[in-house]
Amino acid sequence: MKYKINIEKVQTVDEIREYWTSEDYIQLLEIFNYPDAEDSEKENLRELLFMAITDFEPSEAAQLVMKYTLDGQLTEGQIHQISNDMLIDTVCEEYPEMELQAKLFHVNQLLFKAYNGKFPSSSATIIHCSITAFKDDNPSITKETVLRLLNDGLSDRNIVKRLFEDQMNGNTEFPEAEHIIWDLQNLEHDHFKITTSGNLLKKEEIIDSTWEKEIEDFGDDSGK
Repeated sequence: MKYKINIEKVQTVDEIREYWTSEDYIQLLEIFNYPDAEDSEKENLRELLFMAITDFEPSEAAQLVMKYTLDGQLTEGQIHQISNDMLIDTVCEEYPEMELQAKLFHVNQLLFKAYNGKFPSSSATIIHCSITAFKDDNPSITKETVLRLLNDGLSDRNIVKRLFEDQMNGNTEFPEAEHIIWDLQNLEHDHFKITTSGNLLKKEEIIDSTWEKEIEDFGDDSGK
């Protein structure tokens, strides 16, 4: 199927604040020994959490936030190691299990904000674009579809384009797409919001604004 892609806006951000809900803040405040967090005004929860976090040593705080966010996905030993590594490196950009990179980013940036830069900062890239199918008014746009469509508008320096050449060109299945794109929202009709790692896809690596591309459906198991 042939598509037209139009890049409307690309942003580099150092946090995705809406990831954390008021309930998350309340539960984390309880973990950090802040009493009666549920009685606090919602607009104050974030700053209260930052104050509560900084009463702890950075590595201990990192362990507590990771245990809450990545419950059951990491062992105690892994959490302990990562909590120390996070103070000297952006672990979220390099962690080998790609399915954990997004959550590690959110943890890292929460701690970065709470400690005013004591943790190294990372980034996310948010792309607003339109994707129009020429012969289908309601195409199925998956994360795999989006990455394959973006391929022609990316610089050859892009790490995803280099590491996943066959997948980006549609020559093999692309299960990694589910974790390369952290969030894919269909805002209205053919308008999409794509959130991904600022390490995997940098703003300056999008070198075109409008192009057309024809791709064949390899399979529809990558999910939204």
